[in-house]
Amino acid sequence: MAAVVMAGAPVADAVLAEVAEDVEKLKADGVIPGLGTILVGDDPASASYVRKKHEACASVGMASFNIDIPADATQAELMAAVARCNADPAIHAYLIQNPVPKGFDFNEAMFALDPAKDADGLHPENLGRLAMGADGPRPCTPAGIQAMLTHYDVPVEGRHVVVVGRGVTLGRPLSMLLSLKQPHANAAVTVVHTGVPNWADFTRQADIVIGAAGVGNMIQPEHIRPGAAVVGGGITWEGKRLISDVDESCAEVAGWITPRLGGVGPTTVAMLLRNCVAAARRGVVT
Repeated sequence: MAAVVMAGAPVADAVLAEVAEDVEKLKADGVIPGLGTILVGDDPASASYVRKKHEACASVGMASFNIDIPADATQAELMAAVARCNADPAIHAYLIQNPVPKGFDFNEAMFALDPAKDADGLHPENLGRLAMGADGPRPCTPAGIQAMLTHYDVPVEGRHVVVVGRGVTLGRPLSMLLSLKQPHANAAVTVVHTGVPNWADFTRQADIVIGAAGVGNMIQPEHIRPGAAVVGGGITWEGKRLISDVDESCAEVAGWITPRLGGVGPTTVAMLLRNCVAAARRGVVT
């Protein structure tokens, strides 16, 4: 039986439809939700990601703002941009596009970001809220992956999930999210990484395997159990070609699989906008 292809577009479209409704309600209260981005340097991939986020904002009627910082600028200029976004009432949530060029300290900038305006859900305070199961903005790619598993009826509760990768933007928060005692989570989660020589011994036991290492085609068919769900969350670039952590041939073995293109990416953007609208709504309530 061929694997179910878990395309991200239907999931993202459903989330964005809800976001658009929320935007209209907020506008009726005199509030236009605004997303801010800080783009440091001239990396083409980063510029493309930022552009897609602004296009998504326009599609649901949100305002968006971007601050461009040249690669030869200083850390002080980046910190000034963070302070500007913190103070601007038109920006309800914002992000610092990562990675930043050498010479810039992303962590310093992230620590200075107002956690109430954290569009990515990656501020230490919000990661702490995730660890505690408390309300707060969820990291976008992990939340998008959870939404995909839910949309495609992949059983998660009580199942064994192996996350290959421990990065702060994906592997670590995803492991916390899927282990929470909540619907569409409550799983037994194992985290492995490239420093574990026998990582495939773990993935072959898993009901769900999630590539989050940023190592292209790392996960091959022989690394997964027949019928397992396989998600390519990590990506790399080979020239202009985007490569998933999950080799496309895994579709021959998997029960569910994300495509190389159009998988997790659209859901990440949708969750970003959802976080921004939630931040705007909190401002109305308070």
